[in-house]
Amino acid sequence: MEKYNNKYRIASARAPFWDYRWNAAYFVTICTKNRICWFGKILNGVMKLSAIGKIVNAEWLKTFKMRPDMNLFMGEYVVMPNHFHAIIGIGENQYNTQREMQRGMQRETQRETQRRDAMHCVSTGETDETAETDNTGKTNHPMNQFGPQSKNLASIIRGFKSAVTQNARQIHPNFAWQPRYYDHIIRNKQSFQKITNYIKNNPANWQNDKFHT
Repeated sequence: MEKYNNKYRIASARAPFWDYRWNAAYFVTICTKNRICWFGKILNGVMKLSAIGKIVNAEWLKTFKMRPDMNLFMGEYVVMPNHFHAIIGIGENQYNTQREMQRGMQRETQRETQRRDAMHCVSTGETDETAETDNTGKTNHPMNQFGPQSKNLASIIRGFKSAVTQNARQIHPNFAWQPRYYDHIIRNKQSFQKITNYIKNNPANWQNDKFHT
């Protein structure tokens, strides 16, 4: 584990060589805290959504309507009893063009320089609420080398998880996601099709699923 301000933190699970604003398809998996089955049950190989499971489904569909500026693509997805799988694509948009990405890197370089200067002189007074965070929501310094962590995969997942949590806790106040999420950058058509088939068949294979409890 790495340390920041003498506190241990979990290192980001994201690929450090990759800018998650880039035009690509991603396979994401998000689990509930302690793998509690909030989202429903598998009956005869078919997922039967609970009230909270229906919220997950609805909020994922809203994700694409709410972010037209990111040119998102919705691939196969499935709500499982205690986790969520989806393929999501980020198309070419104003935030991942060469010019805008260069501007973002320049802005982040300036911010990092100012931060270092402040640390060498006086305390910045930064707290857990104002510190930069990595894609898992954990405190992280410096930020991703590719610039501000917005209009990217992490911001999409954060918004989705937050919306689900807010609505789900009206039904059950103890609902929670696990802090992290998992992602896989889909490199080619063969991988895309393999993952699509895996998602489609996930309910039927629930008994052998690694998330089965």
